[in-house]
Formats: sequence, structure tokens, C-alpha cells
Amino acid sequence: MTASRVRPPEIADSRPSDTSIVEPLAKPPVGRSKPAVAGRFPGDVDLDEDGLPPTEAIDVVALESAPPAPPAARARVYRLSFSTGESVEVRGSGLVGRRPITQPGEHVDQLVAISDPARSVSKTHLEFGLEGDDLWICDRYSGNGTVARPLGGLARQCEAGRRYRVERGTRVDIGDQWFDVS
Repeated sequence: MTASRVRPPEIADSRPSDTSIVEPLAKPPVGRSKPAVAGRFPGDVDLDEDGLPPTEAIDVVALESAPPAPPAARARVYRLSFSTGESVEVRGSGLVGRRPITQPGEHVDQLVAISDPARSVSKTHLEFGLEGDDLWICDRYSGNGTVARPLGGLARQCEAGRRYRVERGTRVDIGDQWFDVS
């Protein structure tokens, strides 16, 4: 008698399969509501029905229109332009893939889902982030790997789990798709 392997049935993933960018959740309001137990914490502010501190507890300052950001500050913004036509401004850390998902306990600022009918891009293919003024990428043990091709430089196969700094002008291959860093 031979032993057979039995796998539990796969559960269908309810996430949409189209190309979409998931925006980060809004930050919770500043201040704490009353604790559930008797007693108060130093600096506690009673919040109104909208979850905001009362206006008398806030210093109200008239705001003037801010001058445009200096060219050096604008130069630090990175944009990823994908072969599928999407374009994303990097606002912190993020994941790229067909249907990216975070690991338990992991937090990222952006999830970037790209369309890839051939499925050459893994569900969660790579991670990106900012460290100071530098952009980095990290292959997330994808099936088809990640290749960074700097402008005028040598292509580099990215080792899974290792961060690589990428400069503007770099093309990053992910499966049959790619994105340019600008």
C-alpha cells in the first residue's frame, strides 16, 4: 500500500486581481480618549464626538500658503514608472507584485499591484523603501527574480532578502515586467 499526500483545499483569495494602488490608511487623531478604567493619564485631552480635541485645547495659528519646495527637496521624491503604464510616487516603504500582501506584523506605507496576465511577477515580488535620501529595493524571494539595470552601468541580479540602493535612471526587471526609477 502506498501513502498518498493530501493537501488541504486552497482558499480563494478575495482581493481584486486588477492593477490598483492601495492608499495608506489615515493617521489616527492625536490625543487619547478617556481610559476605560477610573483615573487619568497626564496630558489626556477629552475628545469630542468626532474624535478631535476641543478647539480651546489647540493653539490655532493662521496658515499662509507655503512657498514651493526648493529644487533640492523636490529632487528627493522618487517615482516608479511601470511597463504596464502605471506610475507611483514613493512615499515610504512598500511592496510590489501582482497582489502584494504584508506578512503578519509587517507594516508598509504602499501596496502596488501591477497587471501581469502571464504571471511572471510574483504575488509579492519585491519590497522598496527610503533610507535617508536613497531608494532601495529588496527581492522578496520571487519566482523569476529581480534585476537592477543602472543607466550606463552593469546589470545586477538582486539576491533575495538583500537590499540594493537604486539611483534615478535605473530600470528594474521583475519577471517579464519592469519599472524605471526617476
